Amino acid sequence: MTIRVSVLLPVRDASTTLAAAIASLEAQTFRDFEIIAVDDGSSDDTAQMLSRTESARLHVYASPGRGIVAALNHAAAHAAGDLLARMDADDIAHPERLAKQVALMDAEPDVVACGTQIRYVPRTGLKDGARRYEAWINSVITRHEIERDLFVECPIPHPTLMVRHAAFPGYREGPFPEDYDLLFRLRGPFAKVPEVLLDWRDSATRLSRTEVRYAPEGFRRLKARYLSALRAYAKPVVVWGAGPVGKAFALELQRIPVPVVAFVDLDPRKVGQRIHGAPVVAPENIDAYRHAYVVAAVGQAGAREEIRAALTESGWRERFDWCAVA
Repeated sequence: MTIRVSVLLPVRDASTTLAAAIASLEAQTFRDFEIIAVDDGSSDDTAQMLSRTESARLHVYASPGRGIVAALNHAAAHAAGDLLARMDADDIAHPERLAKQVALMDAEPDVVACGTQIRYVPRTGLKDGARRYEAWINSVITRHEIERDLFVECPIPHPTLMVRHAAFPGYREGPFPEDYDLLFRLRGPFAKVPEVLLDWRDSATRLSRTEVRYAPEGFRRLKARYLSALRAYAKPVVVWGAGPVGKAFALELQRIPVPVVAFVDLDPRKVGQRIHGAPVVAPENIDAYRHAYVVAAVGQAGAREEIRAALTESGWRERFDWCAVA
C-alpha cells in the first residue's frame, strides 16, 4: 500500500512535549500519512513513551545521538510517502495542516516544497525579536515573495516544511543551518499556505538557540556561498550598508573569494572612506557600478524597503541585478 505523506519526527529528550505533538498529528483531517520518529539518543523516558504509543501509523527508529541532520536523514531513508513533511517533537500541528499543504502541492505540481504560517508559543514572555521574525515569516507568502527574500532569512519555517520525496536531496552536515541549506539546494519554486497551521514552541533550549550552526555566522556563510553562484555573469559585488552587517557580509564574500568593489552608505561621515579595500560611496552614485551586483545588507527596521525603493526607481531589477541579504 502506498503512503501519501511521511512525517519526519526527530526526537531527543522530548518527554514533556512528545505526547501533545503526536496527538496533534493523529488529529489531522488528512489521514493518508505515516509518522517516522527517530529517537536520537534520548536520556529521558522518550524511548519508553514512543514504545507505549498505540498508533498504527507510528514507526519508531533509534539513533545513537548523532544529531538532528543524521536523525532527519535516517527518518527520510525509511519514509514511504510521496511527500515528506517536517515536524518537531515540541510543536503542535493544527488539524488542517497536512490537508491544506497536500492540496497546495496537488494544485501546483511544479512547486517543490511548501510551508505554512506559524504562531510562536507560549505568547507569555515572547521577546520582541521573535515577534518581529514571526511577523516577517508570516508576511512572505507568495512564490515571488519567497524567491525575493530567500537571502534575507529562511522563508519557510522548517517544522512546517513539506517537500516532494522525488526532489529531496537529503540534509547536509556542516557549520550552517541544515534547513536553510536544503532550501538553497532545492532551488524552488516554493509556496506557502497563507494560514497559521503550526504552533512553534519558542524556548531557551531550542536547537536554533543552543547550537553554533544556527548562529548568525552560519546563516551568513550559506548566503555568501549561494550568492556567489547566483550573481549574474560572475559580477563583482557592491555591498549596500557599511555598518556591522554589511562589513561582515563583505568579509564572507571576500573569503570565497568574490571581489567587493564598493560600499554604499547614507552616513556622510563614512562616504569617502575605504572598508576592506573598497570605497564607500553615497546612494546617488550607485549607477556608476552598473557592472556590479548589489547586495543590501542593512539590519535596521525598514532599511530593506527603502533600499528596494531606491534601486527600483533607478531601474535595478531585484534578484537579477541585486538582492537583499538582511
